[in-house]
Amino acid sequence: MPKRGWVAGLLLLGALLATAASADAQAGIPRVRPEAAGLAAEPLADITDLLHRAVADQLLAGAVVGVARHGQVAYLEAVGVQDLAARAPMTERSLFRVYSMTKAVTAVAVMMLHEEGRFQLSDPISRYLPAFRDVVVLNADGTTRPPARPVTVEHLLLHTAGLSHRTSAEYREARVRSRDMSLDQLIGNMVRVPLRFEPGEGYLYSEASSVLGRLVEIWSGQPFDQFLHERIFEPLGMMDTGFWVEPERRDRLTTVYAMSDGTGLRPFEIEEVPFTVRPTLLEGAVGLVSTVPDFLRFTLMLANHGELASVRILEASTVANMTRNGLADEILRNRRGGTGWALANVSVVVDAEAAGAGARAGEYRWDGSAGTELWVDPASGTVLVTMWQSSPANPDQLRQRITALVREAIQP
Repeated sequence: MPKRGWVAGLLLLGALLATAASADAQAGIPRVRPEAAGLAAEPLADITDLLHRAVADQLLAGAVVGVARHGQVAYLEAVGVQDLAARAPMTERSLFRVYSMTKAVTAVAVMMLHEEGRFQLSDPISRYLPAFRDVVVLNADGTTRPPARPVTVEHLLLHTAGLSHRTSAEYREARVRSRDMSLDQLIGNMVRVPLRFEPGEGYLYSEASSVLGRLVEIWSGQPFDQFLHERIFEPLGMMDTGFWVEPERRDRLTTVYAMSDGTGLRPFEIEEVPFTVRPTLLEGAVGLVSTVPDFLRFTLMLANHGELASVRILEASTVANMTRNGLADEILRNRRGGTGWALANVSVVVDAEAAGAGARAGEYRWDGSAGTELWVDPASGTVLVTMWQSSPANPDQLRQRITALVREAIQP
């Protein structure tokens, strides 16, 4: 379809959505024409074109993308199919494994309990998890030593604890993690593997958020999933978000695909325990399944300083603190791309020139290993959520290309 046709179609869709009673309107999130939210329609229509080309080129089976500004949804488009064999069309209610976007939800849960005075960021986690009293640090020569300082809650949030990633060689060799083990088993396995560096002296993206999930249980006295449901998902209207997909929702679960040389897309399972089964491990690092509308609600809450539709999840000062860089200068100097890391478990732009691509200082984002992402530009009040299911997660730099079009759409 010619570009003018896409623009006209997008404008018509926006007009219909603006007058229709929708689930988002009931949740207090209006849908409006792009111009009503201060966004140009044509760059948003280009996102739709880009997604259709990606599906036609067999980079993706399908995708859903949502854009909102000033608390209003201005673009929500589903393209392609959920499953190539079933040919079920992708819809805005399609369910996706969000993997590491789970970390931002866990961070919000942690900071809610921090506001309640349940702990201090400087607290040693061994105060709550005695297994960490015996953790050691790996020396360059392969020997180990006791750490000079304890691992703290802040270290976990900033990934400066020295823990490793779930896919690291050392964790795989030690069989640290599986979705069929408990959180306590996971933590017991983790502490038997030496820390990669002294706590607070480096950054290594890690399994730390799963330790935070267990701490949420200890501080709140509730199972991790129950706390998230009662304190975050239900208040925000995120009714399609959880740790597994029940039978009545399975027809909405998207299939993960990998690209094959010359043979198109093939189904690809990242986890041995499927997301259609309730896992034993309810994990703060990678476990959630969600939709674009649900994650738009969550991301809009952060962009709106902790509040959505008169529901306050966090104080504005807490959100401001947890969405700015928290890494020390000496650690920041070793990072590339002009970004730091924030307590919210998101990457944040600290040097717009180094970040390039039209980025602005203060933007923050994070993604998931099966092809999902959230992005927030606080300066303009704009949020973007993209979801597809693929390995590699970002074929043909689709994330960056979509973000560039959203930046182009933002009007003064």
